Amino acid sequence: MKLGMQSQKGNIVPFSINESKIVSLPNIVISTIESKRRVEELKTFVEEVMVKGVDYGLVDGFSKPTLLKPGAEKLCDVFGFSKTADVVNRIEQWESGIFAYEVKMTLIRKDNGLVEAEGLGSCNSKESSFQHQDPYTIVNTVLKMAKKRALIDAVLSATRSSGIFTQDIEDFPEEKTKASKGGGEQATKAQLQKIFRIVNEMDMPTDVAKELMKMTFGVEHSTQLTKKQASDFIQELLVLKEVRTMDEQNYIE
Repeated sequence: MKLGMQSQKGNIVPFSINESKIVSLPNIVISTIESKRRVEELKTFVEEVMVKGVDYGLVDGFSKPTLLKPGAEKLCDVFGFSKTADVVNRIEQWESGIFAYEVKMTLIRKDNGLVEAEGLGSCNSKESSFQHQDPYTIVNTVLKMAKKRALIDAVLSATRSSGIFTQDIEDFPEEKTKASKGGGEQATKAQLQKIFRIVNEMDMPTDVAKELMKMTFGVEHSTQLTKKQASDFIQELLVLKEVRTMDEQNYIE
């Protein structure tokens, strides 16, 4: 007797290999109009409530602003998320001064207690931002940086705001040219002004800033930077500025 043509006996339903598989797709749970409304509300909140340079930053070479920690926390508040952080991996080599942490940030809705999103972030003491610092004095800073990256990752996912913001700037791979060989357009006046402003905000001595620039790009003066190099230098200064801010917070705590 062939399969698919067997008779039914004793309430036993025969299995047929000729039956086609049923494939179901998930239904859209909100309308297009509602989806657009939510996106517009988020954009309005960013434009009217969030502060440029505090909650998010703009860096030449990136089409979208980068979300910063204060901005991520504001979005958590407005969306009604509580957050918990768990260190899922850690390396603490006190003999060699190598420290690394991977953190998972969980965002939980305050109204119903359900998990809305999770984010991962990692940081280690060998990153370029820490290369001129004593590794034993930045352990807590490295951990806080990992937490911050996990928070931003989770917030971008939970708020569906990756279309507005990009990931944190220091998470982009650095493709730096060690020496200026005339390739690429010259740095713009706006870029140079931004470099000077960040250096002044950090109270960084001019000779220190020049030494950093020389070691990284092989140039003696900022006017010798290309647009790409200036953008990379701005990125590095912003990261260094945030690291210093975290160090100051650690000292106060």
